[in-house]
Amino acid sequence: MKVVIMESLGISDAELKACQKPFEEKGVVFESFAKTADEAKLIEEARDADAMILANMPMSANVLRACPNLKFIDIAFTGVDHVGLEAAREKKIAVSNASGYSNEAVSELVLGMALSLARNMREVEGRCRDGKTKDGLVGWELKGKTVGIIGLGKIGSRTAELFHAFGCKILAQSRTIHKEVPAYVEQVTQEELLAASDIVVLHCPLNDSTRGMINAEKLSMMKPSAMLINVARGPVVVEKDLAEALEKGVIACAGIDVFDKEPPLDPASPLLAAPHTLVTPHVAFATKESMSLRAKIVFENLENWMEGRQSNIVL
Repeated sequence: MKVVIMESLGISDAELKACQKPFEEKGVVFESFAKTADEAKLIEEARDADAMILANMPMSANVLRACPNLKFIDIAFTGVDHVGLEAAREKKIAVSNASGYSNEAVSELVLGMALSLARNMREVEGRCRDGKTKDGLVGWELKGKTVGIIGLGKIGSRTAELFHAFGCKILAQSRTIHKEVPAYVEQVTQEELLAASDIVVLHCPLNDSTRGMINAEKLSMMKPSAMLINVARGPVVVEKDLAEALEKGVIACAGIDVFDKEPPLDPASPLLAAPHTLVTPHVAFATKESMSLRAKIVFENLENWMEGRQSNIVL
């Protein structure tokens, strides 16, 4: 059996070799490649593979259709919208993801973004380095604020737990009503959440119902003093609408980790010029601990699929 690793898993060579060793002892052959967007090269690399491991790089249906031996796609990521699942369905290729690996990492970055924006950290650090004072940059506390979380999965639930520990009121909205939630979480409609929240956090998946969900109309429902944090998927938010809302003071500030396209960003991206915005290049999931956990899950997925008991099933 041949397994191709299509991009780095963010772990050391020693850790990767340790993960591969039990499989190699059973005759599995691994081949690793550098990340690329060249479809012809991807087809050449994966053409004779039985299983494929990748993280968040795009893997189109065209590439998958050109791989006749491919039986399993092991996605080292939670979201799967970057993979041509229609081809996987056609070819009856099993697909698993690494659900759960970044719960802590993403939730902690959300909290860090909220604290940074609330306390004007970028601006006051610049003032301090320039020999100036805090004048006009006095921040605000999280305690007593209302945090609205759109998407109450495992990451959303952990984010709720962290904000609750800071003394925040928690509102949540999801596709369905969750029956087992802590007493401190109040489930409301999206419109109610947007109108009442001081901080709105997006943790929802990208699908037909969420694409472009946060647009000018939805932003206008928010408080002028509100903060928006997006660690879900870039296209959930209409970027030009958000940039305009920040320019006009429709909302106060935003923390954005995901964009319409994966970083590096075009310098003309509207959010790069928007005021009161903290932008990070899709790093929410990336910590030393989460990368190790992700690798563990990915290789467990591979082992389980080989033994006929697929885990973390997407398809």
